[in-house]
Parts: sequence; structure tokens; C-alpha cells
Amino acid sequence: MIKNCKICGISDPETLSYIINHPHPPRFIGFICNYKNSPRYVEIEKLKKLINIDKKNSKFVAVLVKPDEIILEKIKNFNFDYYQLYDCSPLEIASIKKKYNKKIITAFTIQSIKDVEKYKLYKNITDIYLFDSKGYEKSMSFKHSLIKDIKFDKEVMLAGNIKFNDELENFKKIADIIDISGGVETSGLKDISKIEIFLNKI
Repeated sequence: MIKNCKICGISDPETLSYIINHPHPPRFIGFICNYKNSPRYVEIEKLKKLINIDKKNSKFVAVLVKPDEIILEKIKNFNFDYYQLYDCSPLEIASIKKKYNKKIITAFTIQSIKDVEKYKLYKNITDIYLFDSKGYEKSMSFKHSLIKDIKFDKEVMLAGNIKFNDELENFKKIADIIDISGGVETSGLKDISKIEIFLNKI
């Protein structure tokens, strides 16, 4: 059952203000902290100013791909509630969670059922499972049927080429939270009109 959503890749104060103050704000708002290949990446000093605001009813998520200690130390006092971690071992995530006292979204990039089954290794350390495509900064899909029949013990977040006007009924048996980024953009930039439609649908 879809309970809420995450809008990811926010990089400008106007869009951030709009979604935080929306009548139906997303439960999560994501910021790309260290993945410089992404056009949505935000430089550290800009990021610090961008998120130093009242989050109201949303939670801020630091999106981190295989983070090193340098970036983790730089953002440790930033206004984040969750760390969304890609390409980290269970041991690495356990260490990050303990040291920085953040809730964890463990991201799995999916191509086959073997990729899905890795979630079992993270049961004791993650707070939310995120199933995404192998695309990273590119909007790519994966077969949602790979996770449809699994009974997960945590909330499931679903990403991977989901569009603002997709039929959300298609996802309700798979996910608790829809994670969208490129699907609410036009020409690579967040589009308020698409965000409006998506949030109202959620």
C-alpha cells in the first residue's frame, strides 16, 4: 500500500520551499551529496544553506554513493534525518549508523532476483529498503515483478523511471513509498507543475 513519497534530487530553494509548503508534502526529500556524475548534485556549501530551514512535515535525506569519511564528516551536523546509502556493505552501514546516529535507507540497484535477495543481509541495520534501477543518475526501469511477491519486514521504497502521471495503482502491491526524481523534471530541471500533479495523486 502506498503511504507516501520521496522527491529526490532537489537542488534549488524555490522548489524546496514549494514542496515543503505544499498541502500534501512528501514524507521525504532527497539531496545528492557526493555523486558528482548526477546533474542534481549539490556542492557542500550550497547544500548546507539550502537545507538549513524548517522542514515542517518532511524528512531530509542525504543520498550517498559509497561515502568516504571526508563527506560523512562534512555533513554530520547538517539538517538530515536519513542517510540513503548505495554500494555499502552491511558492515559499512552499521558503522555509519552507529557513528552518525541517522536512520538508514539502504538502496539496492536491481537487475535480477539475486540483487533483490541481498536485502536479507541488511535486515538488522536498515530502516527502509529502497529498490532502484542500475541507472543511478539516469532514469532507468527494472522489473517490479522481482519484488512483488516478497514479504518484507520493513517499509519498501520504490524508484526507477517512475513518472509524475503514472498510474499509482500499479505500484500499491509493491511499495509503501514512491521515490521520484527525473519523473517530475522537464529538460533536467524540477518542474513545479509536474510536482503538483504527482503530490496530489499521492
